Amino acid sequence: MTAPSQPAPAWVAAARRQAQCPPVAPRVPLLLGRECVGSVDAAVFDQIGIQRLLDKRWQLSQVEHQGQPAWALPAQEATAALNALAHALRTAGRCGPWRDEQLAVCTPNGRRLATVERGAVRVLGLATQAVHLVGCTAGGALWVQQRSFTKPNNPGQWDTLMGGMVSAADSLHEALARETWEEAGLRLEQLQALAAGGHVQFAQPSSEAGGTGYMVERIDWFHATVPEGVVPVNQDGEVAHFECLTHGEVHDRLAQGAFTPEAALVLAGFYGW
Repeated sequence: MTAPSQPAPAWVAAARRQAQCPPVAPRVPLLLGRECVGSVDAAVFDQIGIQRLLDKRWQLSQVEHQGQPAWALPAQEATAALNALAHALRTAGRCGPWRDEQLAVCTPNGRRLATVERGAVRVLGLATQAVHLVGCTAGGALWVQQRSFTKPNNPGQWDTLMGGMVSAADSLHEALARETWEEAGLRLEQLQALAAGGHVQFAQPSSEAGGTGYMVERIDWFHATVPEGVVPVNQDGEVAHFECLTHGEVHDRLAQGAFTPEAALVLAGFYGW
């Protein structure tokens, strides 16, 4: 099921510009061996003190990359080295919310090199992947969720039926299935006309560790019809409640800035804007 296409509202262009913003402060490339995988605020490691980032087995080193200074971790046992760095950042109060969840660390062309704690990815400027589901009804409305007011990011804002990260343990389809169940209590087999819709890209400053994070993320979004009589029920405590809105009501809330930036651009794609 596709949404009726209409001229793009004024907020869409501004939202797309906001989704592609350079860092607010200089950042230094972060390497695994010779592969550039992320970036860090130039002052973060200096503020902590380099000795706090050393380990008996792994060392964070200053190197040169394409003629510029960079930080590098060894390519050997890269997962252990990255997670040692994440723990050092956490101890120093320079990490995002700790989730005990590993995310994949990849080269720009998608080759996986390691995994790392989710709470460190923004501070380290590592690229992440997320998945969203736009839930339609046969009658021409959308199911949307209000995020829990205890969420560390965008508490209380509105979101698509489901939105979540792709963990290191998941394929894209597995993440879609897992998150749809955890957030909405729905199995993919219950949904009708499930289809890929597209993707959106984010590269923008993030609030982690005192504003020293940088978000680099690809969101793949899907759409499906929730059968008549089926009501989403949250399973993981991360959703305040669900509402079924007409397209006009969704448009109004989008114009008011009530949706998260990620959901807003996913819905812009859904509406053909």
